[in-house]
Amino acid sequence: MQTLMQRFQPLMIRVATLLCVGLVLMGQSADVRFAAFADPEGGYDVAVIEHLRISVPAEGRDAWLEAERGSWEPWLAQQSGFLGRDLLWDPETEEGTLLIRWSSRKAWKAIPSEQVAEVQNRFEQLAREAMALSQEIDNPFPLVFEGELLRP
Repeated sequence: MQTLMQRFQPLMIRVATLLCVGLVLMGQSADVRFAAFADPEGGYDVAVIEHLRISVPAEGRDAWLEAERGSWEPWLAQQSGFLGRDLLWDPETEEGTLLIRWSSRKAWKAIPSEQVAEVQNRFEQLAREAMALSQEIDNPFPLVFEGELLRP
């Protein structure tokens, strides 16, 4: 039988993640620390959250989400240590925020940069197709910020 902590961990992690995003969006330091909920019995524990912000104009929001579904989403699901992610969009700044949860920093950083570049190229290709842009155009959703949120 699941302990109460095991049962509610996913909800607590989502609430904590949303609180972190709220602080960042309110202009607080990007060095917000994420407190993971560790199960004393060695269960589910988020060690690090990859935090990305990209420029996503309102007219490109659907294309961004479509490109994410066709590239990063299936690829991430196959990665060791990947726990899940949240995609958020701020209509005021026209930025997308990506919070990608990893079981360890080691698992995240062990992914070869060549693989990441391949998936990024696929993402950009799909984004340009969804927006009916020439394939010669640079990334339609450029990176604005990259960082990580760590547990204390």
